[in-house]
Amino acid sequence: MTQTETAQFELTAAALAALPVIANANHAPLEGGEDPAFGTVRWKTLFCADRTQTSGMVLGVAEFGPEGTLLPHRHGPSEIYFGLDGSGVVTIDGVAHELTPGMALYIPEDAEHDTVAGPEGLRFLYVFAKDRFAEVEYRFSAAQAT
Repeated sequence: MTQTETAQFELTAAALAALPVIANANHAPLEGGEDPAFGTVRWKTLFCADRTQTSGMVLGVAEFGPEGTLLPHRHGPSEIYFGLDGSGVVTIDGVAHELTPGMALYIPEDAEHDTVAGPEGLRFLYVFAKDRFAEVEYRFSAAQAT
């Protein structure tokens, strides 16, 4: 590639990165639910540099069936939850917090937290200040205790 072609490619990549990106949760694949170390939570990743022309932020929707769980864990980046549907309890460093539609929770970096959905299940947005979901290293408390 010539120097001119390289410069044109870099300008095109920068222009694409500056464009708005739209994601439709109804068309995103549902992941998770198979690994008992995680619990029964499933999720749809909407913005992630591996899948979309985005950077600096990962956004997705976590989905729990009735009484569904995300087991106690920690990770390096802070996280935000925003309740969409249903209800549940998110325990952060031993303190229980109700999560319902319209409520937001900030989970500090490396805080131990878990989630238990209510009888009608739970859906919430999650946000990490990372480029990729793969950059979030989950450390499950039960796995560390063994």
